[in-house]
Amino acid sequence: MNRIKVMLILLAVAVIAVSGLSYAQTKGGESYSKAEVSLRLAMRKLWEEHVVYTRYYIISALAGLQDIDVVTQNLLKNQDNIGDSIKPYYGTQAGDKLGTLLREHISIATEVIKASKEGDDKELDSANKRWYVNADNIATLLSSVNPFWTKQDLTGILHKHLELTTGEVTSRLKKYWPADIDYYNKGYLHMLMFADAVTEGIVKQFPNKFRK
Repeated sequence: MNRIKVMLILLAVAVIAVSGLSYAQTKGGESYSKAEVSLRLAMRKLWEEHVVYTRYYIISALAGLQDIDVVTQNLLKNQDNIGDSIKPYYGTQAGDKLGTLLREHISIATEVIKASKEGDDKELDSANKRWYVNADNIATLLSSVNPFWTKQDLTGILHKHLELTTGEVTSRLKKYWPADIDYYNKGYLHMLMFADAVTEGIVKQFPNKFRK
């Protein structure tokens, strides 16, 4: 590697480090505590994995790949991890309930994908209805433990997640590759927004935990 390349790499690392420091310290002139930054990054990682592993599953399921079982295991484990992430604030019962509802979300998603692949409109309609009911149940649970997460807002966010995921599956089935990627990218950004909303709700509800 020549000297110029080394210098460019070091410059890029420096820019990322400075950007990260700035993000950790301020947001619109308002300071972030280290505790809030840690929670924000942890939530983003968990919900990012939710979208990424779902993407892996869609690709594997539609193409009939042999890694489907491993992908499924990782996807389901992510749902448990998300449930665990709220236990320090809302207790074991709420965390386990969230994990169970998210596992149900994934289970129904597999039915949606299977019915879409097989062209079974009756089963697809049935699975979709249960999928949206599950999203409503997740919104009900979260809004019941945190007044800063309104059921209306959460329902809208979760329904949008289902729409984007459905668009991804449909586009991939039809081999509309640009649309497939576009739906995934939108879904990815949408879920990061949701992760930040989760963080902000927790910080507002438990401000004393995030002063340092």
